[in-house]
Amino acid sequence: MKILTYNLNGIRAALRNGLVEWLSTISADVLCFQEVKATPDVVDLSGLESLGYELIGWHAAEKKGYSGVAMFSKIQPDMVSAGCAIPSYDAEGRILRADFGDITVLNCYFPSGTSGEIRQGVKIQFLSDFFDWVIELRKERPNLIICGDYNIAHNEIDIHDPVRNKKMSGFLPEEREWMTKWFSNGYTDAFRFKNPELREYSWWTYRAGARGNNKGWRIDYISVADSIKDRIISSRQINDAVHSDHCPVWLEIESPYSRSYS
Repeated sequence: MKILTYNLNGIRAALRNGLVEWLSTISADVLCFQEVKATPDVVDLSGLESLGYELIGWHAAEKKGYSGVAMFSKIQPDMVSAGCAIPSYDAEGRILRADFGDITVLNCYFPSGTSGEIRQGVKIQFLSDFFDWVIELRKERPNLIICGDYNIAHNEIDIHDPVRNKKMSGFLPEEREWMTKWFSNGYTDAFRFKNPELREYSWWTYRAGARGNNKGWRIDYISVADSIKDRIISSRQINDAVHSDHCPVWLEIESPYSRSYS
């Protein structure tokens, strides 16, 4: 199974910027998009459909042009559900779940705290609530893959300037401690597992030529349950994809499940 997670910062803009053409050059089975900023009725999905992708889930925010996650797949899921049954988060369209055989894929868009103290507080509460919610889900579905924009750079290797950014949302001590706790409680950072010393980023500010100078942050992750981490084949950032201020993250993992739409 080949999974691609990508914060598009607006699916309509990404499609205009050549997303479909780029996707035709890779062989992903499952697409996890974050920050789609739209509802499916206003998006032309024909290009994705022409590549063999079916829309399997779309969880839009109640606020127009904000947040939202969507999943497309060439593999038929056994079950798809939206949200985590916490109204404040579900109103912002932050979580989609799809089951494929023994594997459950979560497509997640964690809140950002960059707009101020109120949203930073929402982010910290989300981290706590999400952690507890996944503990319960794992009792039912132990082989979890949690994809998406976590909005946190975990370690100094994951950010271009750890000293100057140490007081910035996304690299605060309490956020990084949560990531350490997360990866110490049954989950593996797929990219770091396969590339322990590699410096690659997944987001760059639009300001000051940051992307051209590779002054980025690694805030997009694919966490794999330790129960299936030995099935990980590869994981990388795809830095040459330029449809957003983020880039995609790729996971290839062994899976016996292959029920296609064809």
